[in-house]
Amino acid sequence: MINFCIYVIDDEPTIREGIAMALEADYRIETFAEGETALAAIIKDPPDLILLDIGLPGMSGIEALEQIKRRYPDLLVIMVTAYEDIKSVVSAMKAGAHDYLVKPIHMEGLQVIVRNAVETTRLKKEVRALQEAYLKENVPCFIGESNAILDVMGFVEQVAKSPDTPILILGETGTGKELIASAIHYRSPNFKGPLIPMNCASIAKDLIESELFGYERGAFSGALLSGKKGLIEESANGTLFLDEVGDLSLEVQAKLLRFLESGEFYRLGGTKKLNVQTRIVSATNKDLEAMIEKGQFRRDLYYRIAVIKVKVPSLKERQDDIMPLAKYFLIQFNAKFVKSVTGLSLEAQQSLMGHKWEGNVRELKNLIEKAVLTCKGREITAEDLGVTLDVSYLEHSGKYGQRGDHLFFPPIGDSGVDFESLERSLENFYFKEALRLSKGNESKAAQLLNLNHHTFRYRKRKLGIE
Repeated sequence: MINFCIYVIDDEPTIREGIAMALEADYRIETFAEGETALAAIIKDPPDLILLDIGLPGMSGIEALEQIKRRYPDLLVIMVTAYEDIKSVVSAMKAGAHDYLVKPIHMEGLQVIVRNAVETTRLKKEVRALQEAYLKENVPCFIGESNAILDVMGFVEQVAKSPDTPILILGETGTGKELIASAIHYRSPNFKGPLIPMNCASIAKDLIESELFGYERGAFSGALLSGKKGLIEESANGTLFLDEVGDLSLEVQAKLLRFLESGEFYRLGGTKKLNVQTRIVSATNKDLEAMIEKGQFRRDLYYRIAVIKVKVPSLKERQDDIMPLAKYFLIQFNAKFVKSVTGLSLEAQQSLMGHKWEGNVRELKNLIEKAVLTCKGREITAEDLGVTLDVSYLEHSGKYGQRGDHLFFPPIGDSGVDFESLERSLENFYFKEALRLSKGNESKAAQLLNLNHHTFRYRKRKLGIE
């Protein structure tokens, strides 16, 4: 327990000293006589628990509590009051206090309240550690340091704190939308509840309603005699993930909307109204707004499932993460196939960096799995991957040929290489780079390429560079 730190904030020296003596054998104790000094220390080094006097001089205990909870909502605060003033105690509890003590403080009662509060903090830390461990092991789309994925990670952590706010995840095929849904669930207050996935595109349209809402005995031909719970019921106190939500029929959309608005529904063939608390997380790679205009998706349902929208970046929007992801998958499949592949050759890295990645993270994972399984040497080669650098794609992206301090060129595979396209792309890259470095000054750009100004302008127009 000595690992836990407690701040005692009270203007009476005898109270501070008494509490410190009673607790210092089991906890690290820091004492403060005023709220302002304590707040500065909390910002610098947040404790695990705070004992805070309501009647502080200057900044009151209630004011200090409000500031503490605004900055650290999960930090537990026990209020200390000179007398059991119900009004002050109620105000403190409304402001987020965990518990309260009345002076004169009985040390046995103090130790019980502190022990219980510290246990609550310990359990919260354990849950957070489990969540982080799960994310690290199971959400590879979160690996990387690009701004695109860091922004998503921060946003997911923020919106996951609600237990029931509907979330819509948008992104291309293979970007990891199901993994993002998993991350939301395991960072939410529903962490201990079930995460139930349903792929709306993979279930026959005439079966989706019974899968989602369940059915009673005899509801339709072939129904189980005992009836069946639907996935909404199975996800009680957890998260229901509706993947490919754009594939739901308009009839099922209407019933899903009613459930989202009231939390109530009927099983197919049933007359008993059921009530379930769960969070609906949906995902799609379709343009739902365009579907609304065509009458294929309900506008009211869209607004209900998209209270929060999370846009998952494609791999081409986070190219700095390609190699960290590739290395993560390499380690994963080394363990799976009991192999000891040490890394990727330079040519293999070049091929990965220049690939279009239309299948995004899923395609990269599958590619590394195949390469690790079939690799005969210590390193994965471009041939093991079976892809080459896509010159036209890199030219279009404006990022041809450069990653960090290196220039990349496609290896010559069995089908050869389009040299004319490669030559044009290389010229295009250097002209654009020279213009970037010269901030658009053509004379300086021409000098950087050791060309006269007339030749530079002619070739620039030929390349179609604005």
